[in-house]
Amino acid sequence: MEHSRTHSAATPGAFVGGYIRLMDRLSRFTAYLAAALFIAGVVVVCQMVFVRYILGESTSWQTEFTVFSVTAAMLMGSPYVLMTGGHVSVSVLPDSLSGLPQKIMRLIASLAGLAFCAALAYASWVYVYEAWHGGWTTGTVWNPPLWPAVLPMTVGATLLTLQYIAEILRGEE
Repeated sequence: MEHSRTHSAATPGAFVGGYIRLMDRLSRFTAYLAAALFIAGVVVVCQMVFVRYILGESTSWQTEFTVFSVTAAMLMGSPYVLMTGGHVSVSVLPDSLSGLPQKIMRLIASLAGLAFCAALAYASWVYVYEAWHGGWTTGTVWNPPLWPAVLPMTVGATLLTLQYIAEILRGEE
């Protein structure tokens, strides 16, 4: 997986540069994990179709597993999407500016994204904690514990928050 945008060759301080490299590696790793989760969801859908329509048997866990794995793939892949600039953005106003005003506008947008992701990460950790300690389950026929299903939201939102910090420190967009 290669970057779709290039990062400047500016050499930040050792600590900042190390942090950015660490986050880039973690984002790449979670992108591969996201791909594996997506593939697992596709394989389970195929298995579900086979069991249901070829064997004529009922399915109990496949739909829920697929929803969890594909949702986890989206959330775990989000730091990589931010790192590579693959996200959807409306940049008419910032692109019409140049120099310092453009940098300020991009920084404000990044700080707003960072604040949102930090709030989501915090709320997600609270949710996982409550699901774990409350023994919550999904309430379906399969009825697995809920915390493993919401944990990728927590990890994805946390890594996305940390990747936002890396992008702000990188000083681009």
